[in-house]
Amino acid sequence: MARLNPYGTKDTKDHPFELRHEVKRLNGKLDSIADMLEKADFKDILENYTNPKKRVLTNFVAGLSRGLGLSVGTFVILGLLGWLLSLFVDLPMVGDYIKSLQDYIQSKP
Repeated sequence: MARLNPYGTKDTKDHPFELRHEVKRLNGKLDSIADMLEKADFKDILENYTNPKKRVLTNFVAGLSRGLGLSVGTFVILGLLGWLLSLFVDLPMVGDYIKSLQDYIQSKP
């Protein structure tokens, strides 16, 4: 029977087989830790924070894409809103207001 050392693990001095078993178990844990780090892209994260040029370029491209997306999204929403309002021009009370709004928009260059 193996004794427990002060660290709470088995004392493997008496049995070399238990030592090999412990080494295999630790190697398995190290392999699982290495797999988790690879899945988390830890290397890429460290590269990003240690390379300022890459970080600046990434943030610049992200800002451009956000600005472009906001502009295109605003254009689409306002276009849909204008098209939706043009459907209500024939309504008795609201139609006059919408028609005057359309005339004002078309008169501006």
